[in-house]
Amino acid sequence: MDNVTARKRIGKVFWAMCLASTGIALIVLAMLLYDSITDGLPWLDLQFLSSFPSRIPARAGIKSALYGSIWMMAFTALISLPLGIGAALYLEEYEKESLLKRIIETNISNLAGVPSIVYGILGLALFVRTLRLERSILSGALTMTLLILPVIIISSQEAIRAVPKSIREASYALGASKWETTRHHVLTNALPGILTGSILALSRALGEAAPLIMIGALTFIAFTPQTPFDPFTVLPIQIFNWISRPQEEFRFLAAAGIIVLLIFLLSMNAVAIIIRNRYEKYSRW
Repeated sequence: MDNVTARKRIGKVFWAMCLASTGIALIVLAMLLYDSITDGLPWLDLQFLSSFPSRIPARAGIKSALYGSIWMMAFTALISLPLGIGAALYLEEYEKESLLKRIIETNISNLAGVPSIVYGILGLALFVRTLRLERSILSGALTMTLLILPVIIISSQEAIRAVPKSIREASYALGASKWETTRHHVLTNALPGILTGSILALSRALGEAAPLIMIGALTFIAFTPQTPFDPFTVLPIQIFNWISRPQEEFRFLAAAGIIVLLIFLLSMNAVAIIIRNRYEKYSRW
């Protein structure tokens, strides 16, 4: 009885510590959001969204960084999602259990924990210098693909594993082939979980600045990209550039940029959640 009482007390203490940690984190987050919104909201207007960066705070805007982020996320998604989902399907549905498969999965798990700056160094060496893609949007998208690909593969594998084996067996019993079963049943039922992992991965890519600084993304651009081979900047780099300047007005501009970045991120998540819920509804039918 004494051991049971002691364990209950330890459990209550641990629960209280977890609750306090969560509360502190939420309070700090609320303070940061309040500070950013109160400082940046007066500067957030149409002129801010439609103007290029400037050394004069009253004329400075975030147009080039906003367009650069949209281009970057579009190409990152186009490259990383097919590769990540395809790799997960192959490992789970086609590759048999073997030493090679365990080695591949172990290395994918290890790559998910590699610091982002390492991917920036790899992108600089491989895409910018070796493949001579220069400091372009395509180089940045390929570098971000390397960064988020392990997360997409791991989350997609977990979603595929969650599909009941009985669905596969029923499909085979009706005469469906391996590919038909994988495409129409396994992938359809696993898609909500796959989208959830992909949302998290793309959200991480949206907020990363270190890899893009390594490959040479510019801090000042007075034009919008027109092709994947154009130079670019993104919202985190522009925010970092403003916050590093000594004038107080640039701190307000950085706060306005943070609000735009949050709206961009929340919009991405909202669209992906709508798509995920739609597929969940179809899978229940």
